[in-house]
Amino acid sequence: MGEFEAKGQRLIALCLLGFVLFNYPFLALFNLPATVLGIPVLYAWIFCAWAALIAAMAWIIEKRD
Repeated sequence: MGEFEAKGQRLIALCLLGFVLFNYPFLALFNLPATVLGIPVLYAWIFCAWAALIAAMAWIIEKRD
């Protein structure tokens, strides 16, 4: 398997993970009447998951196989 094929498969898997993380059943777990450092839990979850997905994409793209 070539380098680009492996990266492509990892990025597709990461995209599917993003679909799961930002879909209703999973988001409903974080829809709580509480805050994290003054930020509602749902908003904190969305921001942290989004940042983690971007970091994972950058790591996959920059990683030398």
